[in-house]
Amino acid sequence: MSALPRAHELGLIGCHVCGLVCRDTPMDDAACPRCGSALHRRKTASYARTWALLIAGFLLYIPANVLPIMRTASLGDVDDNTIISGVMELWNKGSPDLAVIVFTASILVPMTKFFVLTTLLVSARRGSNWARPQRAKLYRLVEFIGYWSMLDVFVVALLTALVQFGIFSLVAPLPGVIFFGLTVVLTMLASMSFDPRLIGMAGPTMTDESR
Repeated sequence: MSALPRAHELGLIGCHVCGLVCRDTPMDDAACPRCGSALHRRKTASYARTWALLIAGFLLYIPANVLPIMRTASLGDVDDNTIISGVMELWNKGSPDLAVIVFTASILVPMTKFFVLTTLLVSARRGSNWARPQRAKLYRLVEFIGYWSMLDVFVVALLTALVQFGIFSLVAPLPGVIFFGLTVVLTMLASMSFDPRLIGMAGPTMTDESR
Protein backbone atom coordinates (compact mmCIF):
# COMPACT_ATOMS: atom_id res chain seq x y z
CA MET A 1 0.00 0.00 0.00
CA SER A 2 1.39 3.39 -0.96
CA ALA A 3 1.82 6.01 1.71
CA LEU A 4 -0.82 8.70 1.98
CA PRO A 5 0.20 12.09 0.58
CA ARG A 6 1.34 14.74 3.02
CA ALA A 7 -0.28 18.13 3.34
CA HIS A 8 2.67 19.99 1.80
CA GLU A 9 2.54 17.64 -1.21
CA LEU A 10 -1.09 18.68 -1.75
CA GLY A 11 -0.29 22.37 -1.30
CA LEU A 12 -2.18 22.63 2.00
CA ILE A 13 -1.29 24.04 5.40
CA GLY A 14 -3.23 23.96 8.65
CA CYS A 15 -3.67 26.95 10.95
CA HIS A 16 -2.24 26.04 14.36
CA VAL A 17 -4.73 28.37 16.11
CA CYS A 18 -8.17 27.61 14.65
CA GLY A 19 -7.35 24.49 12.63
CA LEU A 20 -8.55 25.82 9.28
CA VAL A 21 -6.97 24.06 6.28
CA CYS A 22 -5.59 26.72 3.93
CA ARG A 23 -3.76 26.85 0.64
CA ASP A 24 0.00 26.83 1.16
CA THR A 25 1.58 29.92 -0.38
CA PRO A 26 5.26 30.84 -0.74
CA MET A 27 4.68 34.15 1.05
CA ASP A 28 6.45 34.50 4.42
CA ASP A 29 3.65 36.64 5.85
CA ALA A 30 0.76 34.36 4.89
CA ALA A 31 -2.15 34.61 7.34
CA CYS A 32 -5.15 32.47 8.12
CA PRO A 33 -8.26 33.92 6.40
CA ARG A 34 -10.47 32.98 9.38
CA CYS A 35 -8.52 34.07 12.47
CA GLY A 36 -5.70 36.14 10.96
CA SER A 37 -2.90 34.13 12.62
CA ALA A 38 0.39 33.65 10.79
CA LEU A 39 0.59 30.34 8.96
CA HIS A 40 3.53 28.03 9.61
CA ARG A 41 4.22 24.56 8.28
CA ARG A 42 5.59 23.76 11.72
CA LYS A 43 5.44 25.51 15.08
CA THR A 44 8.43 27.82 15.29
CA ALA A 45 11.28 26.37 17.41
CA SER A 46 8.90 23.74 18.73
CA TYR A 47 11.58 21.27 19.75
CA ALA A 48 13.82 23.73 21.63
CA ARG A 49 10.95 25.55 23.36
CA THR A 50 9.32 22.32 24.50
CA TRP A 51 12.57 21.02 25.97
CA ALA A 52 13.22 24.34 27.75
CA LEU A 53 9.73 24.47 29.28
CA LEU A 54 9.80 20.81 30.24
CA ILE A 55 13.17 21.04 31.99
CA ALA A 56 12.13 24.23 33.81
CA GLY A 57 8.90 22.53 34.95
CA PHE A 58 10.82 19.49 36.23
CA LEU A 59 13.27 21.68 38.18
CA LEU A 60 10.37 23.50 39.84
CA TYR A 61 8.61 20.21 40.58
CA ILE A 62 11.40 19.26 43.02
CA PRO A 63 10.76 22.12 45.52
CA ALA A 64 7.02 21.69 44.90
CA ASN A 65 7.31 18.25 46.53
CA VAL A 66 9.94 19.09 49.13
CA LEU A 67 8.45 22.32 50.47
CA PRO A 68 5.14 22.34 52.39
CA ILE A 69 2.16 23.52 50.37
CA MET A 70 -0.37 24.12 53.16
CA ARG A 71 -0.41 24.97 56.88
CA THR A 72 -3.33 23.86 59.04
CA ALA A 73 -3.79 25.20 62.56
CA SER A 74 -6.46 23.98 64.95
CA LEU A 75 -6.57 24.93 68.66
CA GLY A 76 -2.87 25.62 68.78
CA ASP A 77 -1.86 22.51 66.80
CA VAL A 78 0.08 23.68 63.73
CA ASP A 79 0.83 21.23 60.93
CA ASP A 80 2.69 21.93 57.67
CA ASN A 81 1.92 19.46 54.88
CA THR A 82 3.80 18.63 51.72
CA ILE A 83 1.97 16.90 48.87
CA ILE A 84 3.01 13.42 50.04
CA SER A 85 2.33 14.06 53.73
CA GLY A 86 -1.07 15.51 52.80
CA VAL A 87 -1.93 12.36 50.86
CA MET A 88 -0.82 10.17 53.78
CA GLU A 89 -2.82 12.25 56.25
CA LEU A 90 -5.97 11.97 54.14
CA TRP A 91 -5.48 8.22 53.92
CA ASN A 92 -4.85 7.78 57.65
CA LYS A 93 -7.85 9.93 58.60
CA GLY A 94 -10.27 7.74 56.67
CA SER A 95 -10.49 9.54 53.32
CA PRO A 96 -8.78 7.12 50.92
CA ASP A 97 -10.86 8.36 47.97
CA LEU A 98 -9.62 11.93 48.42
CA ALA A 99 -6.09 10.66 48.98
CA VAL A 100 -6.19 8.78 45.67
CA ILE A 101 -7.56 11.84 43.84
CA VAL A 102 -4.89 14.16 45.24
CA PHE A 103 -2.12 11.60 44.57
CA THR A 104 -3.32 11.14 40.98
CA ALA A 105 -3.59 14.89 40.25
CA SER A 106 -0.43 15.96 42.09
CA ILE A 107 1.99 13.07 41.57
CA LEU A 108 0.82 10.66 38.89
CA VAL A 109 -0.37 13.22 36.32
CA PRO A 110 2.76 15.46 36.40
CA MET A 111 5.12 12.47 36.25
CA THR A 112 3.11 11.03 33.36
CA LYS A 113 3.39 14.34 31.50
CA PHE A 114 7.16 14.49 32.06
CA PHE A 115 7.61 10.90 30.84
CA VAL A 116 5.32 11.21 27.80
CA LEU A 117 6.69 14.55 26.59
CA THR A 118 10.28 13.35 27.03
CA THR A 119 9.47 10.21 25.03
CA LEU A 120 7.85 12.27 22.27
CA LEU A 121 10.76 14.69 22.08
CA VAL A 122 13.45 11.99 21.98
CA SER A 123 11.59 9.85 19.43
CA ALA A 124 10.86 12.91 17.26
CA ARG A 125 14.51 13.97 17.30
CA ARG A 126 15.61 10.48 16.31
CA GLY A 127 13.00 10.31 13.55
CA SER A 128 11.68 7.04 14.94
CA ASN A 129 8.90 5.17 13.15
CA TRP A 130 8.04 3.33 16.37
CA ALA A 131 4.32 3.33 17.32
CA ARG A 132 3.40 6.61 15.64
CA PRO A 133 -0.38 6.22 16.16
CA GLN A 134 0.17 5.36 19.82
CA ARG A 135 2.49 8.34 20.33
CA ALA A 136 -0.12 10.63 18.79
CA LYS A 137 -2.68 9.25 21.25
CA LEU A 138 -0.26 9.83 24.13
CA TYR A 139 0.09 13.47 23.07
CA ARG A 140 -3.68 13.94 23.02
CA LEU A 141 -3.85 12.29 26.45
CA VAL A 142 -1.29 14.75 27.84
CA GLU A 143 -3.31 17.66 26.49
CA PHE A 144 -6.51 16.25 28.00
CA ILE A 145 -5.20 15.60 31.52
CA GLY A 146 -3.04 18.72 31.74
CA TYR A 147 -5.65 20.94 33.37
CA TRP A 148 -6.45 18.41 36.12
CA SER A 149 -2.99 18.96 37.60
CA MET A 150 -4.26 22.21 39.10
CA LEU A 151 -6.49 20.30 41.53
CA ASP A 152 -4.04 20.69 44.42
CA VAL A 153 -3.85 24.45 43.91
CA PHE A 154 -7.65 24.70 43.79
CA VAL A 155 -7.99 22.68 47.00
CA VAL A 156 -5.52 24.90 48.87
CA ALA A 157 -7.19 28.08 47.57
CA LEU A 158 -10.65 26.80 48.51
CA LEU A 159 -9.63 25.74 52.01
CA THR A 160 -7.79 29.02 52.58
CA ALA A 161 -10.94 30.97 51.67
CA LEU A 162 -13.40 28.82 53.63
CA VAL A 163 -11.54 27.71 56.76
CA GLN A 164 -10.87 30.94 58.61
CA PHE A 165 -12.02 30.73 62.23
CA GLY A 166 -9.35 32.70 64.05
CA ILE A 167 -7.59 30.74 66.78
CA PHE A 168 -9.92 27.75 66.36
CA SER A 169 -9.03 26.77 62.82
CA LEU A 170 -6.87 28.24 60.08
CA VAL A 171 -5.60 27.12 56.68
CA ALA A 172 -2.84 29.05 54.91
CA PRO A 173 -0.92 28.39 51.66
CA LEU A 174 2.85 27.91 51.84
CA PRO A 175 5.60 28.37 49.20
CA GLY A 176 5.32 24.81 47.89
CA VAL A 177 1.98 25.56 46.26
CA ILE A 178 3.56 28.37 44.22
CA PHE A 179 6.21 26.03 42.82
CA PHE A 180 3.57 23.42 42.09
CA GLY A 181 1.39 25.93 40.25
CA LEU A 182 4.37 27.08 38.18
CA THR A 183 5.18 23.44 37.37
CA VAL A 184 1.65 22.87 36.09
CA VAL A 185 1.72 26.03 33.97
CA LEU A 186 5.12 25.19 32.45
CA THR A 187 4.14 21.61 31.59
CA MET A 188 0.93 22.87 30.00
CA LEU A 189 2.94 25.35 27.93
CA ALA A 190 5.38 22.56 27.01
CA SER A 191 2.57 20.37 25.67
CA MET A 192 1.18 23.35 23.75
CA SER A 193 4.62 24.13 22.30
CA PHE A 194 5.21 20.61 21.05
CA ASP A 195 4.22 20.19 17.42
CA PRO A 196 2.53 16.76 17.09
CA ARG A 197 3.32 16.81 13.35
CA LEU A 198 6.92 16.07 14.33
CA ILE A 199 5.76 12.55 15.25
CA GLY A 200 5.25 11.76 11.59
CA MET A 201 8.51 13.29 10.38
CA ALA A 202 11.87 11.64 9.88
CA GLY A 203 14.82 13.23 11.67
CA PRO A 204 16.72 14.48 8.60
CA THR A 205 13.59 16.21 7.26
CA MET A 206 13.08 18.36 10.36
CA THR A 207 13.29 22.01 9.37
CA ASP A 208 15.21 24.61 11.34
CA GLU A 209 12.02 26.33 12.49
CA SER A 210 10.77 23.11 14.11
CA ARG A 211 13.96 22.37 16.04
